[in-house]
Amino acid sequence: MALFDLPDFDDHEQVVYCSDKASGLKAIIAIHSTKLGAAVGGCRMWDYASDEEALIDVLRLSKGMTYKNALAGLSMGGGKSVIIGDAKTLKSEALFKAFGAALNNLNGRYLSAEDVNITTSDIAIANTVTPFVTGTEGKSGNPAPFTALGTFLGIKASVKHKLNRDDLTGLKVAVQGLGSVGYLLCEHLHNAGVKLVITDINQTALDIAATEFNAEVVGLDEIYDQDVDIYAPCALGATINDKTISRLKAVIVAGCANNQLAEPRHDQALVEHGILYAPDYVINAGGIINVSFEEDYDAKKSTLKVKEIYHTLLDIYAKADAQNRPTGIIADEMARKIIKNGGK
Repeated sequence: MALFDLPDFDDHEQVVYCSDKASGLKAIIAIHSTKLGAAVGGCRMWDYASDEEALIDVLRLSKGMTYKNALAGLSMGGGKSVIIGDAKTLKSEALFKAFGAALNNLNGRYLSAEDVNITTSDIAIANTVTPFVTGTEGKSGNPAPFTALGTFLGIKASVKHKLNRDDLTGLKVAVQGLGSVGYLLCEHLHNAGVKLVITDINQTALDIAATEFNAEVVGLDEIYDQDVDIYAPCALGATINDKTISRLKAVIVAGCANNQLAEPRHDQALVEHGILYAPDYVINAGGIINVSFEEDYDAKKSTLKVKEIYHTLLDIYAKADAQNRPTGIIADEMARKIIKNGGK
């Protein structure tokens, strides 16, 4: 299918295919919008089943970054990049230098950072050949702790709205994915008195979390059937779909994964099942908020800005209730209005 015919193509300003035979680099960079500033969004590395799958992913992720940055009140546009390949075997210094060279060709229209399977160390290699990266060590650094904090506060806002309570003690949360953000989120939840049910493909991470957080471990597919209050998707996207929604016993979906809905219509499907959905690009904005403080970095100012996620979600929920419409649609409309008004 041609790029312009893909449902996930949303009048993106620019889509760039990058290749370097010597290093094995195959990447796609998608700039969705620069209306609020240079496009900013992380790079993920994944062994996609096809180039088309990688393209669809980067199109969806870059659009999400536009809306994420707008609703977070940042002077940034939205973009994303993906490197195609197995991170366990393909990573090399040459690969990330080639990626940095590709960023140079965009002359600052897009700034990249770490994401799934990409570390700040990888970005540091790219930084040796390009200035067009952010979230670097010595400045804003690893965004994961701030993404986890924002997600935790977003869960608290969701509980406030749906269950009318300020504390989380005794609630049960099913966390899918114990990556750098998911694990830190579990720590926040455990400290708040939450009973955790967890799953991941990494058995070592599960074993550690089970011990440290007294968490119950379940199989990858069993996570949807758990008798919990909250389902927190913290792995890859599209876990909210036709097959899983009817299985959920949770009354809240709130996690740090991107693109949690397999299709936009699943926003309405959650409403019909009585489930409150925290729009993913709102609740997981803590990392990019921290990155926005890259120059003259101040962790206290960053943390204060991340805490605004709580109130943004409450505002979205109130509007959704008043209009009897899905939260995701409300968030999209709010983001588009901010972009149209130049960030105001």
